[in-house]
Amino acid sequence: MRKQSLVLLFAILAAVGVVRAADKPEEVGGAFKPSWDSLAQYQCPEWFKDAKFGIWAHWTAQCQPEQGDWYARGMYTEGSSQNKFHVAKYGHPSKFGFKDVDNIWHAEHWDPEKLLDLYKRAGAKYFVALANHHDNFDCYDSKYQPWSSVNIGPKQDIVGKWAKAARAAGLRFGVTVHAARTWSWFEVAQGADKDGPMKGVPYDGKLTKADGKGLWWDGYDPQDLYAQNHAIGAPASKEYCEKFFDRTIDLVNKYQPDLLYFDDSVLPLRGSSEDYGLRIAAHLYNSSAKLHGKNEAVMNTKGLNEEQRKCLVWDIERGVSDRAEPFVWQTDTCIGGWHYNIGTFEHHSYKTPTTVIQLLADIVSKNGNLLLNVPLKGDGTIDDDELNCVEGIAAWMGINSECIFGTRPWKVYGEGYRAAKAGAGNFNEGKGHGYTAEDFRFTTKGDTLYAIALAWPENGKYVVKSLGKNQAGIKGEIASVELLGASEKPKFERTDAGLVVTLPAQKPCDCAWVLKIKGVDLTASEPANCMTVIPFFARADKNGTIKLNSDEADVHGKKIKPSGHGSKACLNNWDTFGDYASWPVEVIAPGKYKVTARVSSQRVENEFIVEIGDQKLTGKAPKTETWEVFANVKLGEIEIKEAGKITINVRPAGDPKKWKAINLASVTLQPAK
Repeated sequence: MRKQSLVLLFAILAAVGVVRAADKPEEVGGAFKPSWDSLAQYQCPEWFKDAKFGIWAHWTAQCQPEQGDWYARGMYTEGSSQNKFHVAKYGHPSKFGFKDVDNIWHAEHWDPEKLLDLYKRAGAKYFVALANHHDNFDCYDSKYQPWSSVNIGPKQDIVGKWAKAARAAGLRFGVTVHAARTWSWFEVAQGADKDGPMKGVPYDGKLTKADGKGLWWDGYDPQDLYAQNHAIGAPASKEYCEKFFDRTIDLVNKYQPDLLYFDDSVLPLRGSSEDYGLRIAAHLYNSSAKLHGKNEAVMNTKGLNEEQRKCLVWDIERGVSDRAEPFVWQTDTCIGGWHYNIGTFEHHSYKTPTTVIQLLADIVSKNGNLLLNVPLKGDGTIDDDELNCVEGIAAWMGINSECIFGTRPWKVYGEGYRAAKAGAGNFNEGKGHGYTAEDFRFTTKGDTLYAIALAWPENGKYVVKSLGKNQAGIKGEIASVELLGASEKPKFERTDAGLVVTLPAQKPCDCAWVLKIKGVDLTASEPANCMTVIPFFARADKNGTIKLNSDEADVHGKKIKPSGHGSKACLNNWDTFGDYASWPVEVIAPGKYKVTARVSSQRVENEFIVEIGDQKLTGKAPKTETWEVFANVKLGEIEIKEAGKITINVRPAGDPKKWKAINLASVTLQPAK
């Protein structure tokens, strides 16, 4: 009886939260302790240094509506495009909230083995699955989150099946965790419409378990999903933090990932009363060491300083470093948006295989890896445009993969201008456009140096300036040069100007042509963190048109900056009247040009001028539907009288007090007939 009484007592105490130790996931001890000093003993595993390229499935129920990024938040933002879509498709968020979107996500055509076969052919050496996003829904068999893909929606262990398929394909497996932000990110679900027929009717963000009686979610507590039982702006509770920690430790214990990525600056829940992130890092490394005999795990986070990069692997979202880094790092980006958007195909805004490969070459030359998201539809498939992109990458890899995998940086990482122009950091990948045949990125493997050319030369010759006879700091001898994929070896000559390579007439691939150079003293060394900089000038295309893209602009001022990618790339944050943009241009054909600017504005018709020497053309940016919708503004004609190098400026005009900012996508000069 006494034993039964004690069991009953402990059951009661556990129910009210007094005894919970038995419910806590096991934390593995070992050499790594939860402190920066202890984590500094970390050594990045060789598999990650060699891998260079991974593919990511950023896939949750937010892909079910196929309306792009952050749907679970945008559907609660009154008047947003996602909110309008949601109301028309599913009903008002007071009646059909994101919990209900989770329920209709069925992943009915998902074939992880087929997808992993495709990704492996494309060269991926590791595959990463999304375990949860800011929407707080766990895509795995979660012990601590009832709102999971096993219980609701697909009724499948998504992460478990991804892991099995990836490992069967011989790939390393990783997971990404984004749910540390749910507490504040989902606060919009507490709101209500401010206008219209549903004005004041609360959204479903404050519902409780009791509200579900007799409904499909009977027995589930929406607060386990939304975490909104708090005042707007209140700090995250200890219970919330503990639950996040338990879920993440459980994830590691169940699936033993080779890589764990956090979508957080430095560490998740940073600034909370306990160092949850440090404990997770120590547990991940110790668990891996226990499993493999040594630590084989990688933990990615963002915003790391130099000392923290000794402990974790620095991740840059949609951006690159501007140098060859001493520690291996990673770029995470996407061919389009993070979550699937049905409109993406229609607007052709996916990255092309060429763009992905150029980006990969730039990153690898700087001691980095590329993790590329290919967003899945709600049903678990990819569209034809995505398939074509991945197949294009696979075709290039079939010829050139040896210059990527298992390589290390050279003494300089490259030649050219475009990447040197971009500073390091998140969301700067748009700077990598406008490559010419003067742009190279270098990698090494053994006694081989690879020079990856990012454009094909019109004259049929490459000149690798870093390999000139008298180039400072580079004394290597060159024995042979090959063009990967070509049936014949190119002719080469080493001059003071550089290594001059005469190419065969037939291109062996569609982009990023690779010179395989063998010789003496061409092996890797400590990177010099520099490159041979070639001044950039915009030039006319074959039709004589000069296009000045926003990501090629030199920006001057306090706030103006390039942002976005693809069709949405522009100069924005142009709130200061004195800020302006300029482009260096090399004019080959003097004459008259028609000038057009592609702009958007949301406030007033702002005046701006395009300035070429002493000539000025004034235009007005019309108020467009959204900041992302651009209008073509015809400014008139200018005359360029001489060939040579000039500078074109775009400046605000009119009354400085009335300037309200524009977005500028491009300026085009077209020969006047």
